[in-house]
Amino acid sequence: MPIAIRSGAPTLFIRRAAFERANITRSELDASLGLTPDEFAVEGGLVAVGPLYGNDAFERAVVLLESRGLEVFSDFFELSGNVPDWIALFAMGR
Repeated sequence: MPIAIRSGAPTLFIRRAAFERANITRSELDASLGLTPDEFAVEGGLVAVGPLYGNDAFERAVVLLESRGLEVFSDFFELSGNVPDWIALFAMGR
């Protein structure tokens, strides 16, 4: 099932295998970023974190991922959220 993506702020997409390999937990992300239940989703091989409001939250998330050895594009990707509200976006891993 695709994950619905909201506009207005970036969302990080992480390959589930990389997320698990790095031993990152949902509770760790919650403590660092103060996520709501709607700002974290796992579907198939994809983990979505966001939207992340403010540069500080986004930067903390990227620093955490990179500190665990994850690499941009190979393991995670940022979708800016810079789309109008009248466009619906959905993501799923392949």
